[in-house]
Amino acid sequence: MTARVEAGESTRAIDVLIADDERRVLDELESLLRGDPRVREILRAATGSEALRLLAEHEVDAAFLDIHMPGLSGFDLARAVSRFAEPPAIVFVTADEAGAIEAFDVQAVDFILKPIRRERLRRAVGRILALRDGPVDTEEPPDESIPVRVGNTLRVVHRSEVHWVQAQGDYSRLVTATESHLVREPISELEQRWQGVGFIRVHRSYLVLRDAITAVKLVGAHPTLTVAGEEVPVSRRSIPIVREAMLRPREGGR
Repeated sequence: MTARVEAGESTRAIDVLIADDERRVLDELESLLRGDPRVREILRAATGSEALRLLAEHEVDAAFLDIHMPGLSGFDLARAVSRFAEPPAIVFVTADEAGAIEAFDVQAVDFILKPIRRERLRRAVGRILALRDGPVDTEEPPDESIPVRVGNTLRVVHRSEVHWVQAQGDYSRLVTATESHLVREPISELEQRWQGVGFIRVHRSYLVLRDAITAVKLVGAHPTLTVAGEEVPVSRRSIPIVREAMLRPREGGR
């Protein structure tokens, strides 16, 4: 297979496998990836079983997988290769938007919806390279303590207990697994402090902990997330932010 690496970028090139049971999609995906100078070798598979065999025989940096394939599904395949000594980064390329949660569970590095856009694919390649070559920061940020008033008593709620936040004017309601507390702090200030520890702004009135999301519905007239058993609205402008956030590596410390 022909190398597609520009001068000076050899150390940044990746080898990939692509798997989809539709020949047209495979051809399009291969063509787009060959147009990216950061991609070197490309292996092709039309089924999950064929992809697993190729991955066992060839070391690649990443696998771009459809979810629904004959035999092994993309999720089955991702779980199987996770047991490899050096598993490839997994990127799902699918029309199944409902698979975002499970993709997050199997630690995929990206989730691309069909039809495939060239720029979106380039971003996925960049993410793979950053994961492979970037430094790993293992320092965990300290938990934050928020004073709240319960009756006549002042007590502390830790940020790690909060599942989502709802704006209420200049106040914010912190919702935990068992209770909620109103604090005199605008949601915008909490967003600034907590966006680096797993919280994402999904609506002008809602800030949610990504790890507490159990279901995603981003299609239809009323996009929502299920967070700790409760439905939270998602604004249209926040849909791309939610999709991106679901695929980022988990934050170390909340």
